[in-house]
Amino acid sequence: MWFYLMMAVAGAIVPWYFNLHQMMFGDQLFTMANYIGAGMENDFTSSITTDFFIGTTPVLVWMIVEARRMRIKGIGWYVVLTFVISFAFTCPLFLFNRERKLKTITQ
Repeated sequence: MWFYLMMAVAGAIVPWYFNLHQMMFGDQLFTMANYIGAGMENDFTSSITTDFFIGTTPVLVWMIVEARRMRIKGIGWYVVLTFVISFAFTCPLFLFNRERKLKTITQ
């Protein structure tokens, strides 16, 4: 459970370190078009970007279904924060909160 929380913290900090670095020192303005365009700049980055979108989609669907099944509140925030902060933040945060919920159910 605590491992998931540590990964959520790292998932919030590390991607945004690079986002902020790009915003402060990069040669392009931060726009969604530039952000997605950079992710498709070459075959390597296109691989990572498409991997993210293809992998994130079923996990987000699973998170929504699992949250409803387990009555975990605020699932909409996880979806929104996936695209505002990072999937590397929301997925482990969801797993942390899911484990907390499972712990209360089994006690």
